[in-house]
Formats: sequence, C-alpha cells, structure tokens
Amino acid sequence: MKQGFTLIELIVVIIIVGILAAVGMTQYTKVVEKGRAGEARVVLGSLRTAEVAEWQENGAYAAVANLGVAAPTACATTHYFSYSCNTSTGLCTADRCASGGKTPNTTTYNKTLSVDGVWGGTLGY
Repeated sequence: MKQGFTLIELIVVIIIVGILAAVGMTQYTKVVEKGRAGEARVVLGSLRTAEVAEWQENGAYAAVANLGVAAPTACATTHYFSYSCNTSTGLCTADRCASGGKTPNTTTYNKTLSVDGVWGGTLGY
C-alpha cells in the first residue's frame, strides 16, 4: 500500500489555508490603516495647540500655512493626510489622501479635532 495524501485532502488543506490567509490579510490592513491614522492624530494635536496659541495672541484663528506646523495642505509624498483648519472656528481636519500611491485600505475618510479637544471624523481610526 502506498503512503501519501489524496487529491481531496490536499484541496481541503489548500482551501483552509486560503481562508485563513484572507482573514489574516484583512486584519493586517486594518492595523496598518490605524497606524497611518496615528499621523493624523499627532499632526492635528500640533495644529490644535498652534490654533489655541494663535487665538490667545491675536484673538483669531489662522490657516494651516500660517501656524508653523509641518502639515501639508495638499496630498504629499511625505504624509498620508492633507490638513486644513477653519479660520472662523479653529476646527482642523485631516483628509486621507487617495492618490500618489497612498490609497487607503478602506474608503477615504477624515479626522477632525476642535480647539476644545473634541475628536470627530467619518471613521473610527
């Protein structure tokens, strides 16, 4: 009698490995996207601090370009988000870039941070 696996056994093992790989890959992409969203949290925190300082010194909020924070206002190769601040409310927004090889693993989303420290946005990353 010959020793070995039947074709059916091999197919079943390949299917199980494929299912496990698919589940693992989706979880991996979620973790990667959460890490990229960390960039937005750090930069938005810096923008909020600068907006509060601007309000205390001048009585008005400023645009991102006038705050002295390294935050691109358009998608750049150095960041995964583009940033903007509302000069009337001080609310700063980070929009996920979808071009330049930085396509998100999920849909495009944004994060916001108000001068009061309230987080918002379209996804929980």
